[in-house]
Amino acid sequence: MTTQDRIRIVDTTVLSDNWYVLRKVTFDFLRRDGSWQRQSRETYDRGNGATILLHNPATGHVVLTRQFRMPAFVNGHDGMLIEAAAGLLDQASPEERIRAEVEEETGYRVRNLRKVFEAFMSPGSVTEKLYFYMGEYDDSTRVGRGGGIAEEGEDLEVIEMPLTEALAAIGRGEIVDGKTIMLLQHAALQAAAAAPAC
Repeated sequence: MTTQDRIRIVDTTVLSDNWYVLRKVTFDFLRRDGSWQRQSRETYDRGNGATILLHNPATGHVVLTRQFRMPAFVNGHDGMLIEAAAGLLDQASPEERIRAEVEEETGYRVRNLRKVFEAFMSPGSVTEKLYFYMGEYDDSTRVGRGGGIAEEGEDLEVIEMPLTEALAAIGRGEIVDGKTIMLLQHAALQAAAAAPAC
């Protein structure tokens, strides 16, 4: 039996279509014991996105950004999050979008772009799937100042730091963005796997 056989959509109501789309979905769910249960869930659809960690293999540094995030602010954080470059796809392919986004946000043109995985970031309420990438940079790939697009409300600070320092910042609670933590830990695992055995 497929998941499709276990779900019967009863009603879908759009609650908000102001910025992105918030829907309330009422459905019947076939439980493992064979009984049907009526449930309601809200889903927030903002489209899919892509994110990237820029890494300089010669220096061991990474490029991140710092920007204000209102949802973090209203949840008790100061709102200034250190993050990997990211953006919504907006009808582009994940690779096209992340190449453009990383230049807009960091000012670097990415080299040796490679997709590492895909993940749903908050599947209990948000439909978004993120495509995760790693890429390389150095001083020769700097093509602009970065900082994002002012007309879209972006005002990003570009930060370069050693990967080891970024990992330590996770432990100190200075980097709390999920996608960024995932990419930094992925980079650390890759570095450990590539290190010569003692």
